[in-house]
Amino acid sequence: MTSPPCALQPRTRLPLHRRLLPLAAVALARPLARLSPGRLQSVLAALSTGARPGTAAQASAARTAVVAVSLRCAVHNCLQRSIATAVLCRFKGVWPTWQAGVRTTPFGAHAWVEAEGRVIDEPYPDGYFRPMVTVAPKRPARPASSARSARSG
Repeated sequence: MTSPPCALQPRTRLPLHRRLLPLAAVALARPLARLSPGRLQSVLAALSTGARPGTAAQASAARTAVVAVSLRCAVHNCLQRSIATAVLCRFKGVWPTWQAGVRTTPFGAHAWVEAEGRVIDEPYPDGYFRPMVTVAPKRPARPASSARSARSG
């Protein structure tokens, strides 16, 4: 059995002072990638609470930084890469839409991030994978008392 041909995409080399946050995001993403899908969705939903929606440029920069510091994330580990990208965005106060999904013919699973309604820096066209798990940015609910005082004032 032969393995499929694989060519590593060119990776950006980050200056030393810009590697710390991406390395921390990659380190946090590794144990998260081992969680069950339901638990992972819960953890990511908690992380996304209170974050502003990320832009495509922010998500792309985060993905580029993650791939630059981790060969594991640069090659075939889409789950850890997508989690690390989302976590790195969260470190900066934003959250892209994190998704995991499948294609059926031939079967394949994949995880990715989206921002501004489009897939970020993936070799697959939009709609190639069907999303099964989605964690979008969400704002915390305002307490009822502040909502009432805002309307009455």
